[in-house]
Amino acid sequence: MQMDRYGEPRPAFAAWLLLQRDREDGVGRLAQAARSDRSFPREGDADAVRAHLNRMQADGESFEAVDDAEMDWLSY
Repeated sequence: MQMDRYGEPRPAFAAWLLLQRDREDGVGRLAQAARSDRSFPREGDADAVRAHLNRMQADGESFEAVDDAEMDWLSY
């Protein structure tokens, strides 16, 4: 389990991403799509999400959104 900058447990990347559904950017759109995807790795890390998107043949914008989300999650 990763810790945040305050020493508190950090939620799994994918779990955090699912909570970002109200954002009005690519991360928010990805979160909305992930919430409706029954096979989305809900407790996975960013690499698990990328692997899932690769299997689903997602577009490049989805991968960019994962990169952006990972940066936000790491600064969380």
